[in-house]
Amino acid sequence: MDSGKKGPLIKTVQQAKRLIKVVMGFTVLALGCIMLVTPGPGIVIIILGLAILGTEFVWAKKLMKRFEKEAVNVKNSFVNNYINKNNKDTEEK
Repeated sequence: MDSGKKGPLIKTVQQAKRLIKVVMGFTVLALGCIMLVTPGPGIVIIILGLAILGTEFVWAKKLMKRFEKEAVNVKNSFVNNYINKNNKDTEEK
């Protein structure tokens, strides 16, 4: 093969891989949105879709990081409320 022909072929393969990632990411994201109103792990699938899209788009990576921060906040709030409730129940006995 001539080196002049190899360059465009590699570029085309890279573009095809990128297109596949984008299509898969948006498909998984759409499935996650559907699962929010139907039975299924909607939030988890949305995060997975954003992770796939985050390999190609900065906005998706930022949105995924925001989801992660909010998940940590929810977890901390739940844990703090659970601990406080258990402490009150223990003090009352």
